[in-house]
Amino acid sequence: MTALSALADPTRRRIVEMLAAGPLAAGEIAGRFRLSSPAISQHLKTLKDAGLVTVRPMAQKRIYQLNPEGVDELAAWVATIRAFGNPRLDAP
Repeated sequence: MTALSALADPTRRRIVEMLAAGPLAAGEIAGRFRLSSPAISQHLKTLKDAGLVTVRPMAQKRIYQLNPEGVDELAAWVATIRAFGNPRLDAP
């Protein structure tokens, strides 16, 4: 799945926004949603497979954080689209 496909889901976009503030344990992420832990785990796996997040074990927890390389690739794609010169994309 591509980064754009992964971000098509509002739950995954919200997870990315949360991780923009800093790393979080999977349980902390799940605690902020009205979804089951397995559902959140699937969303996290999708984001990881798309290259948008990384995960590292820490004791009994799994810590998720944004993957700067994945975010940079997404930003580069957006910059390419903007470079086509559509004036509406530059409007405030």
